[in-house]
Order: sequence, then structure tokens, then C-alpha cells
Amino acid sequence: MDPKHNRKPFVGGNLKMNGSRAMLKEIIDRLNPLKFDDYVEVAIAPPSIFLDLAHRSVRKGVNVAAQNAFNCTKGAYTGEVSPEQLKDLGIDWVILGHSERREIFKESDELVASKVGHALKSNMKVIACIGEKLEERESEKTEEVVIRQLQAIAVKVDDWKNVVIAYEPVWAIGTGKVATPQQAQDVHLIIRDWLAKNISEKVAQDTRIIYGGSVKGTNSAELAKQFDVDGFLVGGASLTEDFIKIIECFIPSEN
Repeated sequence: MDPKHNRKPFVGGNLKMNGSRAMLKEIIDRLNPLKFDDYVEVAIAPPSIFLDLAHRSVRKGVNVAAQNAFNCTKGAYTGEVSPEQLKDLGIDWVILGHSERREIFKESDELVASKVGHALKSNMKVIACIGEKLEERESEKTEEVVIRQLQAIAVKVDDWKNVVIAYEPVWAIGTGKVATPQQAQDVHLIIRDWLAKNISEKVAQDTRIIYGGSVKGTNSAELAKQFDVDGFLVGGASLTEDFIKIIECFIPSEN
């Protein structure tokens, strides 16, 4: 079978520090009736204070993800949340290494990798983010940066079945700019080739690599056609009805 068709598409909605209980209800009310379970896996990542509300409100088949987690079980880490606490709340997914965490909060490759490792050991599923800045792309360092970030994470991963890799070019996040379908495909192929050469061919073919960076209903269908694009991590559009359009690009039209 075509390896792409062995990989169930994944669409995550990262609400970032946006929303309210009322807005979250609107988002979930749009998601719950949608029949996508056979075709695409979906998760929403609200701010941490709304995780319990989201978990209690979504129907079975809609996943809830945290936007961050620390690399320790417990301790004097004011403001942090552990994977174990998330699991106790019923949360199975977490986004780690997002460029906003790396840039604004100065999370290093090593810290991100440590967080990934600890979350996986806590039986969480991880959306691990990697991606280059504009100046790095313009100086032709995209592959160098993406592989450096991926290598750091790979050291901490024993079993890749609970990892989704999100390629998010920093220059396309929240800017309105978006990688062309070919640009996205090129980097996703670099990532998959690295996995094949350094981990295993099976991991390379089974691991979902999703794209993030100004994904909208108007560009998602073309991006989704790329062989190595297995879904999306959606930012601003996850707050609107556009999120449904993005999910629907993976659902056969007859449904």
C-alpha cells in the first residue's frame, strides 16, 4: 500500500493564549458533530486553564492537547505543569518545542528534547515542533537547523509511535506568509529521509509529519496533496470556522 495512506492524517488546533469559556464552547460545538474519525485524527489545544473544560466537553474521538509541559514529575517549579498532572486530568497529547516557546521563553534544543523524553515516559503523545527562522532560510540553513532540532529530540525517543513531528517554519507563523506546497514537501522529505537513515525505514514511513504556518481553509487542500505532508498544526485559523474546512480537506467528498 502507498505509505502515505498508512499514515492517518493529523490536524491539531493550537489556540495559544486566546479564547474564553464561551469561545471554547463555540469551537467544540463546531467540532463535535463533524464525522471525521475514520479519516483524520483531530486535537485541540486550549490554554491550560481550559483543559479540563475542554476534556469534559469534547465527544469521544476529539483529542485535547496541552500547549506545554515540564520535564519533571513534581517540584518547586512555579507556573509549570507536569505530564503526570496532565494525564491525571485525562489529557493524552502535548505540544512541545513550539517556536514561541523556543524564541520567547528561550527553550533550547536540549530542554525541548528533555521535555519530549519525559512526556513520552509519562505515556503522553507528543507533537514535537521544529522549524527555521527567516534568516536561516535565506542563508540556506533550513536543513541544518531542522535536522539539529530533530537530532536533539531523537536522542530522547525510544518509541516513535507516540510522536507527531510538526514542521513549522518560524517565518510563516502568524505572518500570513505560508510555505508553498513544494517548500513544505521538500522539508518534510528531508525529515523523513533523516528518520529512514538514522532511526529506521519503518519509523520514517509510519511517523506523521505535519505542517504549521499560516494554514487556512484556502491553502490546506493543496498542502495536503503533498506526499509527505500528513496534516497540520493550525494556529489562528483554529479559532474560527476555517478549522472545520481544514479538517474537511481530509474527508472524502461523498461524506
